[in-house]
Amino acid sequence: MDTVHTTYVNFYAPIAPESVGLLFNVIQQKLQQGTGRFVLLISSPGGNVAAGLSAYNFLKGIDAEVETHNFGSVDSIAIAVFCAGKRRYCVKNARFFMHGIGFDVPQGTRFEARQLDEKQKSLKIDRENVATVIAENCKRTAKEIDSDMMEVKELNASDAISYGLVHEIKDELYPHGADVVNISIWPKQ
Repeated sequence: MDTVHTTYVNFYAPIAPESVGLLFNVIQQKLQQGTGRFVLLISSPGGNVAAGLSAYNFLKGIDAEVETHNFGSVDSIAIAVFCAGKRRYCVKNARFFMHGIGFDVPQGTRFEARQLDEKQKSLKIDRENVATVIAENCKRTAKEIDSDMMEVKELNASDAISYGLVHEIKDELYPHGADVVNISIWPKQ
């Protein structure tokens, strides 16, 4: 009987172009080495929406089985990345935090009406895309998810199961001797 090689990727980082780029590199390298199953262990405060949606689409599009496992807190756009798992797990004291989408404005930035209108349209598209990704994986409607995002929703492990986000609570992350790759990037404070 053939066994599928599993790689565990410990992703403890904000969702940003740099951290997602590292994730892409690890996955591509391991695919070339014959990995057929990935377990993404994730704890992330969220971050960049474009990077998060790219990570989700990438993980959904590879020719390998993907599972995800929240081992701490999966917040904001990290929930969309978490949804890439065909099977999704979390530890018993995990948290999920869902909220609307915004943007940071550097001090002294000036906007004209046209720029604000463009930004508002962009935020709406991002919110719709994130809501659709989560809805498709939780068996909920995008309208329900959008409403939860706008109201702010926080889920513990058992709430996440009822919500359809998590399939099972599982505290063991990986077996002894497993192939584990760490991605941990935090901006300097």
